[in-house]
Amino acid sequence: MSEINTSKVSRWDRHGREHVVQVRSKGAQRTIRCDTCGWQQKAQFLPWLKAQEHLAEEHRATVDPAAQE
Repeated sequence: MSEINTSKVSRWDRHGREHVVQVRSKGAQRTIRCDTCGWQQKAQFLPWLKAQEHLAEEHRATVDPAAQE
């Protein structure tokens, strides 16, 4: 049985709102889901990049909280 792992990609928009996309992995299958709008997609390759693209294009959220240190 495959274990389910979850990680997230979060970005802030220019208004200071945080937007999060969850990346859920089970074996080789990965599903990405936006907590803000409910959008989801299966992504076999580069799910984190697709999550970043969604946040930038749909929510104009481009500020990486990890880069703020």
